[in-house]
Amino acid sequence: MTTRRESAQFSAAEQRQVREAFAANGAAECPRCGVSLHARAIGGGSFGLGYARRREWLTCPSCRRSVIFDVQRGTRN
Repeated sequence: MTTRRESAQFSAAEQRQVREAFAANGAAECPRCGVSLHARAIGGGSFGLGYARRREWLTCPSCRRSVIFDVQRGTRN
């Protein structure tokens, strides 16, 4: 008996949806659960490098999936 398991990560399309919603509204909902995602700012870059990345880590309190992205670029890196 084969059962289809749901992916433990958001798909690329779901990640893009979350990033676009967060960029537009400052908040986003989980594309799988419809629950509001919790945002956590993550600093980055090293002291003395002359740049600092600003990342957001959005997590779903229901299904525990998450996405991290660079706010300025709108991408993971």
